[in-house]
Amino acid sequence: MPYKPKNLKYTNRLFLTLSLLFIAPVVAQDASPQRIKLDGVLSVVGDYVILESDIDKTVADMESQGISTQGISRCELLGKLMEDKLYAHHAIQDSLEVSDAEVYSYVDQSIEYFTQQLGSLEKVLEFYNKPDEFSFREELFQINKVQKLSSMMQSTIVEGVEITPEEVRVFFESIPKSELPVFGTEIEIAQIVIEPEVSEEEKERILNQLNSFKNDVEERGLSFSSKAILYSQDPGSRANGGLYTLHRKRPRMVKEFRDVAFSLQEGEVSAPFKTDFGWHILTVDKIKGQEVDVRHILLTPNVSDLTLGEAKKTLDTLRTRLLAEELTFENAAFNFSDEKETRNNKGVIVNPVTGDTRFELTKMDPILYNQIKNLEEGEISLPLLDEDQSGAKKYKLLKVVKRYPEHTADYSQDYIRIKELALKDKQLKTIQKWMEEKIEDTYVNVNKANRGCTFKNDWLKTKG
Repeated sequence: MPYKPKNLKYTNRLFLTLSLLFIAPVVAQDASPQRIKLDGVLSVVGDYVILESDIDKTVADMESQGISTQGISRCELLGKLMEDKLYAHHAIQDSLEVSDAEVYSYVDQSIEYFTQQLGSLEKVLEFYNKPDEFSFREELFQINKVQKLSSMMQSTIVEGVEITPEEVRVFFESIPKSELPVFGTEIEIAQIVIEPEVSEEEKERILNQLNSFKNDVEERGLSFSSKAILYSQDPGSRANGGLYTLHRKRPRMVKEFRDVAFSLQEGEVSAPFKTDFGWHILTVDKIKGQEVDVRHILLTPNVSDLTLGEAKKTLDTLRTRLLAEELTFENAAFNFSDEKETRNNKGVIVNPVTGDTRFELTKMDPILYNQIKNLEEGEISLPLLDEDQSGAKKYKLLKVVKRYPEHTADYSQDYIRIKELALKDKQLKTIQKWMEEKIEDTYVNVNKANRGCTFKNDWLKTKG
């Protein structure tokens, strides 16, 4: 959420607590030999044990990521790890399932990243003081599985939390004026997108290739995952075999993709289907209640320079008519834009991070920022060539609809942002209430050496 605090007292109370709640420790270099001899059980939460070395790993990993550990005590880190284990323990109790395939896929990506950074797998194992790849993978797997269970449990706790306008008003009025957040300079952007025409021959080539993949999987028993790694043009999932996890109540991906994903049975492979990103086939790996693990292969069509030039020419003509005020940008977007998401919204782009239509300049995608940074309010850009990560090309016009200068939060002007802050505050309170109840109902033991810690939660069960 874009804001700049005037006074850190209020934001520390709300947002630093939130950030501590969701920090995800990843595997780090093992403790030194001197520390190994001191390693022991710090606490037990449900079925999970926390060791002294777990704290060392968390500290080392935070430092390796450039996160300052200054001012963060080992007691605070122990409390955070105990929270993670409490979430994971009750996720299992509530029958929340984590796909091992998804976790192993994340492990593969992590090791690939480490290898790229350090130069070889041998250097990775040496850096993390691991005897072999198998033990390293297993430790990564266990850490990430607990973190995934923890995240799922937190999402489950807050998924039904809603906020009313009256609660938003009360929340805003409870913030002292001297502590109101300051929102940085923001802009609202609209666009008109023209996609080049795809020839019938190119469509047929793609459909034939996807149907060939489908036949290889269904008739010849070949691996869908391997096909995705070799051929998919989706950079977000290609490395892990096209894998995505979708949730019915938390929309992810475009509607056409979700509709196909939730219509299939496990192991079934879809017919080729089209979205704004290209053509896909999709298979379901596993159905887990409201969640489904799917794999897909995306192919994007090749377009000729001629059809790409025609798209630019169309936008040149539209821009001339817009500058001559023969039609409005809103009407032009509705009647000519090929992008459904913005066409019915007067061309206005929705910020994928905040869910509203404003973009804070300092937090914008660098490419989009460079395209609009010199535009005045109401000004329309020249036709701009846009190419996504899959290689699909299109042309667009951009318009800065409105600029919002830096200002202290105002209830009327910033209601959407204030509502988000109020919702996060309510979610935090809901999580805290859940935490208090579950600590009381769960076996928790803290060793004697750490019972002097001042924990955020009552792990020692001193109340009542």
